[in-house]
This record gives sequence, structure tokens and C-alpha cells, in this order.
Amino acid sequence: MSTSGEDFAHMAPAFAARAAGMSDGERVRFALADRWIAYTQASRAMDRLKWLLAHPRRVRMPNALLVAPTNNGKTMIAQRFVRTHPRAPDPDGDGDAIPVLYVTCPDAADIRRFHHRLVEATGAPTNPGDSLAKKEAQALRRLRDSRVRMLIVDEAHNILVGGGDRLRQMLNMFRNLGAELQIPIVAVGVKEVLQVFHSESQLANRFEPVALPRWRDGPAFTTLLASFEAVLPLRRPSNLVDPRMMRRLLALSEGLLGEIAAILTRSAEQAILSGEERIDVAMVEALDFTPPAQRRLTAEALGVA
Repeated sequence: MSTSGEDFAHMAPAFAARAAGMSDGERVRFALADRWIAYTQASRAMDRLKWLLAHPRRVRMPNALLVAPTNNGKTMIAQRFVRTHPRAPDPDGDGDAIPVLYVTCPDAADIRRFHHRLVEATGAPTNPGDSLAKKEAQALRRLRDSRVRMLIVDEAHNILVGGGDRLRQMLNMFRNLGAELQIPIVAVGVKEVLQVFHSESQLANRFEPVALPRWRDGPAFTTLLASFEAVLPLRRPSNLVDPRMMRRLLALSEGLLGEIAAILTRSAEQAILSGEERIDVAMVEALDFTPPAQRRLTAEALGVA
């Protein structure tokens, strides 16, 4: 194993210093762990959320739809924003002040279950059997008492399950909740949620899309791969921005950030365990990584999709 003074020299200095003191096993765990990778689209989305959070209260609050294909970074952005605005003891109350409340939408259009999740997310006890009216009142009270200034609703496309009157009720609930509390709402989901929200004129005017499209070959993708290389704890540079490597990563990942991260972290694990200490195209190919579309076809063939 190389121990030259140039080990980890391609990494960002703070990460290089950490990697230099790790065992191989620790570096594998570090490579496989989730981490924030800054890139232009994410920075723009974060800036939009910051703007919404700082917006003065008014009856007609601006909102956002954070829209992206599955596994393309939208949930990571939402959760990163929540972590940068953590809850803290409220000096003027009995519980925590929660500047940004994060909740996952139920797996179907169900207002009662949604309000139940809102109350749970604030940390308060709630009875699943309570009536809708009681849950609505409790949710509004808890959000006010917790000084919530923004509500992020992940998996918002789940409201499409059920359709009809239940879908319309959920859309009306989003509109009314924001107006009642005078806080911005950020709905996070796949493109279908954009189509549904924009089918209702009042919601279309209030929810501005923030899109995270699939990655394509170009300067932004080059910057993304350079950012990955700067944090993967390998002793030798991999040159991930080599055109052949970039093309292969795009083909295997289908331009999805989560798939790109999976390929690179699994390759980094193999690079450490094999002693190669760098990622090349041959190593990526040896992973036998199955692209998302092929996984879906396999699942359909097995009758589980």
C-alpha cells in the first residue's frame, strides 16, 4: 500500500486530513456514508428555500414545488435545509421552536392521516382515532405553538393515490393551511405532482417550481464529479472527469444523482479493499451495476412492480 506524501493530495484539504488518519475499514465506511455534495442546482434550490423562510408573513404566502425524478437529490436537499435550521428550546414556551417542520406525505390522499403526521412531527402525542376536525385543530395549534415558519412536505406525489374528491380535498388543504398559518409550504415530489398542483389555478399561482432535472454531459456534470473526487477517501486520483468515465457514469446512472453516488461509493469501496486506491472505468464495469430502467423491467417480469 502506498504511503507517499502525495496520498490523498487530490482531496479537499479537510477531507484529506481526516482520511490520512483512518484505517482501510474506516475509509470504506466513510466512502459509503451519505454526505452533502454541493452543486449548482442544489445551491439554487437552497437559496430559494432561504428566501421563502425569510419572507414576511402575509395571507397569500409564496410557496415552492421542489420537483425531480426519483433518486435525484430532492429529499437530500430538503433534509439538508431542515438540518441547517434545527429545532431548539423555545425561551417563551414549554417545548421546542421548530423553524422548519419536515413531514412525509401519507401513501394516499388522506387529510386525517396527514394532520396526524403533522402533530407527530412536532413531537406531541396524538390519538390515531381522533376525528378529522380534532386533528386539524390540534395540528394548527401545534404548528403555532412550535413557531413553525416553513412546512416541507416530502413525497407530495402520494396525494395522487386515491384521486377524485380526496385529491381535491388535499389540494384545498395545502392552500388553506398556508393561508391559515401564513407560512410557506414546500411540496417535494416527482413531476406528476407539478402537473396536479398546476391544474388548480390558485395553487399554480402560489407554488413556484424548483426543478432538479436529470444530469447531462456538460460543465455542471464535470463540476459534480470533481466534487465527488474531492471527498472520496482514496489515496490516488481517479480523474472522474475523464470523458470516457463521464459517459459511462451517465449511461449507467441514467443521469440520476443517487445512482451516480451509488456507483462511485461502491467503486471507492472496491478501490480501497483491492489496494488500487483509484476508480477507473474497468472498476465501474466490474461492479455489475444494473441501471434503474433495467431494475424496473426485472421487477415487472417478477410481478413485483
